[in-house]
Amino acid sequence: MDYSKPIVMHEKEIPAEKVSEEMAIGTRIQWLVGMEAPTFAMRRFTLEPRAHIKNHRHPWEHEIYVLEGSGRVAIDGKVYEVGKDTFLYIPPCSWHEYWAGDDGMVVLCMIPVKPTSNECVREFK
Repeated sequence: MDYSKPIVMHEKEIPAEKVSEEMAIGTRIQWLVGMEAPTFAMRRFTLEPRAHIKNHRHPWEHEIYVLEGSGRVAIDGKVYEVGKDTFLYIPPCSWHEYWAGDDGMVVLCMIPVKPTSNECVREFK
């Protein structure tokens, strides 16, 4: 995409890719705005019923908005129940993990294209 001019698209125009089983089970990602954008990337994750994104951390923050479904999110060991219209801020270097409920879950996830902390590296437990 050419990020020097406006982009207006429908999410159905962006292919969904399976997230590696090393990182998640039953999860697909769409890069709505890619890492080539100047400041933020926007991703759409679709988690199948009872899908799981494994515990991980990295040196950038997350802004999450639940579009559909329900589930749980752990941030630094504390578990939160989430559902449609719930939003979350996950600080950089925080361990975080996702479990979709019986109805699955669809979330928007915005991240900066550059790390916002130098205090950790990307890793999975």
